[in-house]
Amino acid sequence: MMRIRTIALSLFCITALNAQNPIIQTSFAADPAPMVYGDKVFIYTSHDEDETVNNFFTMYDWMLFSSEDMVNWTDHGAVASLKDFGWCERTNGAWAPQAIERNGKFYLYVPIHGEGISVLVADSPYGPFHDPLGHRLILDTENVWQDIDPTVFIDDDGQAYLFWGNPNLLYVRLNEDMISYDRSVGKNGIFAVEMTTEAFGSVAGPDGTERCAYTEGPWFYKRNGLYYLIYAASGIPEKIAYSTAPTPDGPWTFRGFVMDRADHLAFTNHGGVIDFKGKSYFIYHTQGLSNEGFKRSTAAEEFSYNEDGTIPMITPTIEGNIKSVKPLNPFKRVEAETIAWSEGVKTAKSGVTGVYVTNIHNGDYIKIKSVDLEKGGKRFLASVSSDTKGGRIEVRLGGVDGKLIATLNVDNTGCKETWKIVSGKMAKAQGINDIYLVFRGGDGELFNFDWWTIEK
Repeated sequence: MMRIRTIALSLFCITALNAQNPIIQTSFAADPAPMVYGDKVFIYTSHDEDETVNNFFTMYDWMLFSSEDMVNWTDHGAVASLKDFGWCERTNGAWAPQAIERNGKFYLYVPIHGEGISVLVADSPYGPFHDPLGHRLILDTENVWQDIDPTVFIDDDGQAYLFWGNPNLLYVRLNEDMISYDRSVGKNGIFAVEMTTEAFGSVAGPDGTERCAYTEGPWFYKRNGLYYLIYAASGIPEKIAYSTAPTPDGPWTFRGFVMDRADHLAFTNHGGVIDFKGKSYFIYHTQGLSNEGFKRSTAAEEFSYNEDGTIPMITPTIEGNIKSVKPLNPFKRVEAETIAWSEGVKTAKSGVTGVYVTNIHNGDYIKIKSVDLEKGGKRFLASVSSDTKGGRIEVRLGGVDGKLIATLNVDNTGCKETWKIVSGKMAKAQGINDIYLVFRGGDGELFNFDWWTIEK
């Protein structure tokens, strides 16, 4: 198993201790689609595999990450895959998704490259998702290869819209069931947006003539009565631009660029915008973990709209600019895969424990931001398993070499699926701190790690 190590250290002259982007380091999570539901942000992503086949996008499933504070992200692993579509023979091509909730059900719209756009349904944002149709949702376009990058939105009047497309922009009006659309309008239900430079900006084509800058990756939403469309623009490598309209049907007006090209961005980009806890966030992807355009990772920036509703240029950073919107409570069970930053480790999923941290070697670590220790704790507890000599967990404040407040020894538990709770007495520590769980031991993999908590 390949170990993901951040190359940002050498490429961008910034230490991992200060890095915040990409926000996911345990896997290559691309095409982020954020969804606010309840008191959490959920980000559904595509998944670039560690090993690329035929020097092209290698993508078999869709992943989910969630956060209550915008800085610590819990990895829920793959929540859907190409295998969920029994009618589909493709084994690669699980491209950019988006999810939405309606009437207590969750709809995940997914493009299967070369097979158009399909939909999965679940009773929970975490799944399990199932295929309600037995065929793809979008049936009538002339070229299914352009049917990628769905974005879904429900308007105030209850009408839902699904936009998608590369190089054209198409949309349908979804029925209330969210798995069918009104076929009495448009061309068998499908509308084609007029691709003008006034609507989507201009870029010089291969022959030097001006053409529409829209490329792919639309993100459709509404703010203060105005409809916004964020999209990848200007060809390869892609910028991010946006247009606005007074209605979902247009007319669209090009408003400018949101994100420019940068060295650590991939040759593609894919943006999503949300508001959460009174703040606005732009979610996108980079190649900051791999330096490879087919291995992309999710990143995030906080931004503020201008007074007139326009969006400023957003700089894609390594250090990030997002502060926690609430402190993390360590006195309840905290999943080990809840991470602000990590080095070396990966995650895996089993039917026994769900997602857990694995691939742990000497010197690897996990950082958890803004942990509220209150007046301190008595013991630090962790659930671990090991079929090797094990190792230890050092609990430190503020850095990998910060104040040591607890040490937990991990012995061989018999096998990787035999879990044991270990603990270590805590030194005096209080208030809100960044905690580093630093892993120590001999050569090779040390142990697996499922959850932790602090005992008062």
